[in-house]
Amino acid sequence: MLDKLNAVSQKLGPGLRQVLGNLAWLLTDQILQMALGLLVGVWVARYLGPAQFGLINYAIAFVSLFASVATMGLGTLVVRDIARNPDCKEETLGTAFAIQLAGGIITLLLTVTVISIQNPNDSLTRWLVGIIAAGTIFQSFETINFWFQSQVQSKYTVVAKNCVSLLVAGLRIGLIQLKAPLIAFAWLRLGEVALAGLAIAIVYQSRGNDLKLWRVSWQRGKQLLQESLPMLLSSLAFFIYAKIDRVMLGFIDQTELGYYAVAVQLSEICDFLPMIIASSIFSQLAHLKEKNYPEYLKKFQIYSDAMLFLWLGVAMPISLLAPFIVQTIYGEQYAATAKVLSVYVWTQFGCNFGIARNTYFALEGKMRYNLYLTLAGSIFNVLLNSLLIPQYGALGATVATLITYFYVSILVNFLIKELRPFGNLLLSSMNLYKAASRLIGLIK
Repeated sequence: MLDKLNAVSQKLGPGLRQVLGNLAWLLTDQILQMALGLLVGVWVARYLGPAQFGLINYAIAFVSLFASVATMGLGTLVVRDIARNPDCKEETLGTAFAIQLAGGIITLLLTVTVISIQNPNDSLTRWLVGIIAAGTIFQSFETINFWFQSQVQSKYTVVAKNCVSLLVAGLRIGLIQLKAPLIAFAWLRLGEVALAGLAIAIVYQSRGNDLKLWRVSWQRGKQLLQESLPMLLSSLAFFIYAKIDRVMLGFIDQTELGYYAVAVQLSEICDFLPMIIASSIFSQLAHLKEKNYPEYLKKFQIYSDAMLFLWLGVAMPISLLAPFIVQTIYGEQYAATAKVLSVYVWTQFGCNFGIARNTYFALEGKMRYNLYLTLAGSIFNVLLNSLLIPQYGALGATVATLITYFYVSILVNFLIKELRPFGNLLLSSMNLYKAASRLIGLIK
């Protein structure tokens, strides 16, 4: 078997082998992070209980709303510029680091100010938010990761980060054994971000690079900020779209957020699969589109079919077995999560079809719609959560998410003329018999 794989790999060009190897490292990182998050996350959730687990998830979600200011949407721009002109490496990295460092400081000040106004009498919540927000300062070291991405050498940062993740997972278990207070878990989260930054800095230096050579260019900084503004707005809209339910629910009832956070964690356990599929087939679809458009549409139809069956394959068993799953993994104290999970897991069509549609946008040159739809979804989600959370709690947030995803991921494709071709692909996939026949035909 290994000989066959080696023979196949030798037939690939060196550039493609490097890209596929880099992708494999990134996927390994995602899978390990997911496994650690689930295994240790379950242990932490059981130890803290719904109320405290809800409180720390509220703090995390609250900071996430402002975190786009810290990243400034610079990632793709820095990778692009270094790949195009390696000679500008020190200037680009130094400038991007300075911008992200400033963004992290602004994020910390902004979140602490807002939470202090919103919760003036809750010192624990303010401390949790402040400690977690401080981590955005250390995320400026992610600039180094941009360099490795531009060189298709992500394996070095993956190894460094995973070593930190394993260490921190062990420390979290230690905190549980020591019966540590909630705030200790927030400090450990901050420590994880700081250690990850230090680890990739050490790796950068060990690969023959020198942080001391970095320099800041105000002119380059101005250019980067101007280019990153649309990405910053898109990132902010996405975080509102994806996280506002947890912030609104946590503000009203943190125990309900504890139930909701567990349901989300279990529902998203297979979210990496649609991304793997999209990454694997994108280049093939792009090549086919230029060569044979009708055949490209046929293959995209099969891609849509696969996303549908992946959704059903995950949602149906989890929904039916929700009480057993929650009881077995999280215990009796999270029993109320079962009802939420049985509904929330069906929202995953938003992930599957959302990723498929973003692939379609990228191939068809319609990425502008991604920002428009994310903004519309954010507004729609806020309105629905405002109506449903006060009366129905976690279940209300779940229903709001379900309706929002249906509108943004499904219905809108039939309302906007330029998106109707993608809507027709989804409609064809809804015929399960034909969709299954197409998938079986592809395998044969």
